[in-house]
Amino acid sequence: MSQIDSNPERKSSDNIYILSALVEDKPGVLFRVTNLFRARNFNIESITVGYSEAADLSRMTITTRSDDRTLDQLVKQLGKLIDVVEVRVLDRANTVYRELALIKMNAQDPTSRAEITNLASVFRGKILDIDKFTLTVEITGTPSKIDAFRNLVSDFGIVQLARTGVSALPRGAV
Repeated sequence: MSQIDSNPERKSSDNIYILSALVEDKPGVLFRVTNLFRARNFNIESITVGYSEAADLSRMTITTRSDDRTLDQLVKQLGKLIDVVEVRVLDRANTVYRELALIKMNAQDPTSRAEITNLASVFRGKILDIDKFTLTVEITGTPSKIDAFRNLVSDFGIVQLARTGVSALPRGAV
């Protein structure tokens, strides 16, 4: 099964796809793109938007779960939006994709802090904040790596969790 994450509650007949769209950098574009998903009853697993290499364009990276036929329709409909310059489905085998997560956990004793610090080190995470009761870790990697870290530290008690969503670019020359 082709998946970015390993959530067993998801439908196995659908796959997660990464869409990359270059869009005009102006107000309302994000609404129009997300409204297209809403109108077609598609769920957006994650979406990231930021400046691109062109001054007047932004890059959207959208992950969505779909079958191949429905995905093809979605890509065509996105391409018809006036503010969308280009939309592509990225092949994960030839794509670099990452996500960032900030995870604040209970760490009220030295043993908990040491265990969390060791786990963060194994996952190449960074300790960003420590206080009397909590410890905040930054993890960057694939969504499955972040899920694995989250599952390992869940017994400490996750106080807060923030994930950026996937950012992706195709490998090599485009």
